[in-house]
Amino acid sequence: MVATDGRPVPKGESPAFDLSTYLKGRQAKVEAALDRSLPLIYPEKIYEAMRYSLLAGGKRLRPILCLATCELVGGTVEMAMPTACAMEMIHTMSLIHDDLPAMDNDDYRRGKLTNHKVYGEDIAILAGDGLLAYAFEYIAAQTQNVPAERVLKAIAWLGHAVGAAGLVGGQVVDLESEGRPDIQEETLNYIHTHKTGALLEACVVCGALLAGATDADLARLSRYAQNIGLAFQIIDDILDITATQEELGKTAGKDLQAQKATYPSLWGLETSKAKAQQLIEEAKAQLEPFGDKAQPLIALAEFITMRTN
Repeated sequence: MVATDGRPVPKGESPAFDLSTYLKGRQAKVEAALDRSLPLIYPEKIYEAMRYSLLAGGKRLRPILCLATCELVGGTVEMAMPTACAMEMIHTMSLIHDDLPAMDNDDYRRGKLTNHKVYGEDIAILAGDGLLAYAFEYIAAQTQNVPAERVLKAIAWLGHAVGAAGLVGGQVVDLESEGRPDIQEETLNYIHTHKTGALLEACVVCGALLAGATDADLARLSRYAQNIGLAFQIIDDILDITATQEELGKTAGKDLQAQKATYPSLWGLETSKAKAQQLIEEAKAQLEPFGDKAQPLIALAEFITMRTN
């Protein structure tokens, strides 16, 4: 037996898990799959715009969560890769649209000019639309060696997570809440469990669905994902205050400028950090029944609170 960094493990010991090595390997697989998923064809301009944002880098946390959960439940990377790619397509769509002047009006994303700054607002909107539609096509057409009913369940879950009941609904309440000094914790939780958390939860749950997870395991993994999703957003709010534009790869201080309610504005920085850590501990507790097999998901949860962008 060997550890994730390739070193042999003494007999009787569990292999040490090296997150850096794991992420590097998974990111390389995801990047290659994303590049293959979207060839440049006619009309080239729209495919260029879609590829510009889809292949702009990033942590690829969402597809990696999808792959890791599928493997945890007994599936394979190959079974989940089309769905993992679809998760990144949908996440990219949300970033393209979020950066538009009608939304957050941002000029930079992942250290590069935003899509509408390069291709114009019209093409940016259509690039997001194209990625959203293609994501569902890609799951349906490219998933191999998975029973059709599992694929259908994953598609249905993802559709719910992205629409008005999930990501879109969260974005609407977020826009309505800008500039209002009376936003309470309940509303802020709604915004972020839908705008950010719903897609993160879908990544985990869909990976598990494809592998044929039991209802009990799905419930545990769903709770794990809900907790890391909220922790992710709390850390995002903190970084908007504490990180530089170079570290974030996007404009810093946008939440304050837009007069958005954030967790630090409600609780302060230290309480926000403590709450994020508590959520991560609660997430990890959901994985205890899986034993050592859950090491990747445990490490990914911890990574959320340690990240700098």
